[in-house]
Amino acid sequence: MDERILGRTGRKVGVVGMGAWQLGGGWGDVSTADAQATLAAAVEAGITFIDTADVYGDGRSERLIGQFLAEHPDAGLTVATKMGRRVAQDPAHYTLANFRAWTDRSRENLRMDTLDLVQLHCPPTPVFSSQRVYDDLDTLVAERRISAYGVSVETCAEALAAIARPGVASVQIILNAFRLKPLDAVLPAAREAGVGIIARVPLASGLLSGRYDTTTRFGADDHRTYNRQGAAFDVGETFSGVDFEVGLAAVARLLPLVPPETTMAEFALRWILDQPGVSVVIPGARNPAQVGSNARAAGLAPLPTATHGAVRAVYDELIRPQVHDRW
Repeated sequence: MDERILGRTGRKVGVVGMGAWQLGGGWGDVSTADAQATLAAAVEAGITFIDTADVYGDGRSERLIGQFLAEHPDAGLTVATKMGRRVAQDPAHYTLANFRAWTDRSRENLRMDTLDLVQLHCPPTPVFSSQRVYDDLDTLVAERRISAYGVSVETCAEALAAIARPGVASVQIILNAFRLKPLDAVLPAAREAGVGIIARVPLASGLLSGRYDTTTRFGADDHRTYNRQGAAFDVGETFSGVDFEVGLAAVARLLPLVPPETTMAEFALRWILDQPGVSVVIPGARNPAQVGSNARAAGLAPLPTATHGAVRAVYDELIRPQVHDRW
């Protein structure tokens, strides 16, 4: 698999990584055996970057990854986790004492002395402008609790605020064919600053897989059921904030652009990898088959310029009115 440098971490990572939210919960149940098989399939497919968070299953995702790392010490994985969403979203909670406690818990879960990359997990907007927060994160690096830190953001404005900070190694942001706004300013600023871009929600919670239609239903424990109106967390994390039916209409318009012998999901991931400045894309997976399909996107040829123009045209007509000015 092709590799790129993950921003200021200096680490090389495969261009397709794996998001491990599904292993913790929020997408239906995944057994321990299935989780371990999925991680093994990821390594077999050449994936070297795994993204998780302390809140995914209240640590279950981290613990499953920690078990895998202990059993496969030579897997060559870079593991990024996130912190801050297990407490009420009040800037006052973003303190050095809490950072130490949160990272110590993740270190225990992941069975790692020093965490590869820790990201603030979509914190309240004022946190991004707090010098004390960045000083405290620098302290964690000095204490060798973590090797590097980054941020996960909801908005482009938050991303730009973080990119301007010299210690920020990476920015994780929603980027897919239904979220084009980061292309305008965020990706160019990150390239100039040497900050890595981790593209999350790349398939718009599965909408861009092309597997759903108006009859599709999700389980009660799936965020695609309970968070469509943002009841649990930012609505932009579910279907990228796009109305489900509008998203289906947009996918129908995109399907004729998909090259032969390529799935819609692979096409959607390749579109992201074509964007200058992207370090790694992190589609989620619940089973080995999904991992394999995701990894195949890395081997596809870049999409033609005309195809990129057609994707933008669909976005401008159907998606832009719903999401562009919100995030």
